[in-house]
Amino acid sequence: MNRKYLRIKCREAIMKCLFIKHVHLNNILKRAREENIEICGFLVGRDEGEKVFVDYIVFEKNILKSSHEFEIDPLETLKVLESAEKKNKDIVGIFHSHVNFPPYPSQKDLKGMKAWRNVWLIVNNLGQYAAFILKDGGVERIEVKLE
Repeated sequence: MNRKYLRIKCREAIMKCLFIKHVHLNNILKRAREENIEICGFLVGRDEGEKVFVDYIVFEKNILKSSHEFEIDPLETLKVLESAEKKNKDIVGIFHSHVNFPPYPSQKDLKGMKAWRNVWLIVNNLGQYAAFILKDGGVERIEVKLE
């Protein structure tokens, strides 16, 4: 499949930063290597302005079962939102994988980013990863710091 990717201009001074534990990122990368469809889920934690902290991750089923796109069941999304709220946490990001493609937002990802205006962590089955936000009408890559 020919996938169109957005051109991303990275600024020298990256303002927002995603803090994620090694174990969480490694679990996401491991699952991405094991599956031949896009994996997906939520990053749950707290957004402190320029710093976004992931306290835990929630894997979700890709109801499209596709190697080039994902969709999460809206009822499952609601369950994650309610569970996070009970723990005084928020969904601070979405993660998903690309199969045999770079970890950069596709045109379909951009549409999703417009609906979910939080951090998007994209990984691939080759062990690469990057995080992005929508800012000033464009996609901005943000720094990922492992804890």
